Amino acid sequence: MTKNIIKTDLCVIGGGSGGLSVAAGAVQMGADTVLVEGGKMGGDCLNYGCVPSKALLAAAKHAVALKGAGNFGVQELSPEVNYPAVMKHVEEVIAGIEPHDSVERFEGLGVRVIQGYGKFTAPDCLEVAGHIIKARRFVIATGSSTALPPVPGLSEISYLTNETLFENRQLPDHLIVIGGGPIGMEMAQAHARLGAKVTVLEAFKALSKDDSELTKIALECIREDGVEIKEGVKIAHVAQKGQKSFEITLEEEGEQIKLTGSHVLVAAGRKPNVAGLGLEAAGVETNKAGIIVDNRLRTSNKKIFAIGDVAGGYQFTHIAGYHAGIVIRNILFKLPAKVNYDAVPWVTYTSPELANVGLTEAAARERYDEDQIKVLKFEYAENDRARAELLTTGMIKAIVHKNGKILGAGIVGAQAGELIQPWGLAISSGLKISSMASYISPYPTLGEINKRVAGSFYTPKLFSERTRKVVKFLQRLPF
Repeated sequence: MTKNIIKTDLCVIGGGSGGLSVAAGAVQMGADTVLVEGGKMGGDCLNYGCVPSKALLAAAKHAVALKGAGNFGVQELSPEVNYPAVMKHVEEVIAGIEPHDSVERFEGLGVRVIQGYGKFTAPDCLEVAGHIIKARRFVIATGSSTALPPVPGLSEISYLTNETLFENRQLPDHLIVIGGGPIGMEMAQAHARLGAKVTVLEAFKALSKDDSELTKIALECIREDGVEIKEGVKIAHVAQKGQKSFEITLEEEGEQIKLTGSHVLVAAGRKPNVAGLGLEAAGVETNKAGIIVDNRLRTSNKKIFAIGDVAGGYQFTHIAGYHAGIVIRNILFKLPAKVNYDAVPWVTYTSPELANVGLTEAAARERYDEDQIKVLKFEYAENDRARAELLTTGMIKAIVHKNGKILGAGIVGAQAGELIQPWGLAISSGLKISSMASYISPYPTLGEINKRVAGSFYTPKLFSERTRKVVKFLQRLPF
């Protein structure tokens, strides 16, 4: 059978957020573009990740909306959770966004969309669904998928992942989450708020990539919602005892402890989607993290770029979008655009939210001498808006070089994901802490914590004995 040969300027492999951004941008800027996608358009973010998880978290937030309402003089009510209806809400949110990522929309933009899984047969050829695509440049944006931890028996049970969790229509009696990272903790708290018993099993420390002082506050709140978090555990074995019955054997101090649950969610990391791509034929090198790229996101085959999760490093949708801009500048405009991760933000959407950008305190102390950095802190409890809304659990930390350069910031508390954004702008723009301290913030807002923590950088000098002497001297001078 003769295969159809397609010649094009650009071939994008993967219709997730990064691939779609490249395809849409390239075709609208005049490049002949082909998009190859074997699964669902929109990729993991739309169908299994960011969108459905945040829709579920929103439902869970409403389930406990009146918890503590008595403190406002409002009668507390116990809600009745209709779990299938909750998941219907998740479905509808996805369906509302799907048209934006659909085949029809991209074909309307001028992109040629081929549905199927592609495989390289040569450095400049990709074979897919009866076609041979010969492109001047390729962009691999195939994303990542759930990685199974080396737990005996795990591959033999009917576990859930983020790809199957949102298909479930039965509220778990006891959800056991393997993995205490952002995905695991978000889904654990959401299900606990919806009425399930939840246990999280983490081999090391829960939310270990975030600032430990801020994480402690978040984990305390998650535990208050009923989630049992077991850290530093070793899972000896997992077995399925019935259709909805699982037994997990833990080893603790030489003893074996049995834990039973109705559902098991695996959320213990991600692996790059590189299998079946024929990367050897394309001359593209990989490692355990994914495809090896340089700071321009070029692979070992300079005609092929890789972006997003498959390129290793940060696994965030917004990084895939950022990567898209980098490769468009390189491919379309021949500009040597390079990645810069100094101002990468990340947010865990638990309640309270946990947000970071730039260096954490621990990372800053590894990079700089002790006397070169200042750690500034401000409590939500000192913010008037937080007091008015009883949102006083939280803290902001700013990591600043002694010369005023902002190195990083972390926030745990209400709307942390929104409040962290000015810090990202400040770091990426090279602004100093004086810029954060001197802008006018509306009152009363939670955003004032940014200004207040920045202002504390100058407190020791402003209220020093030297300043007092200078002020007293100036007051004696005539006007």
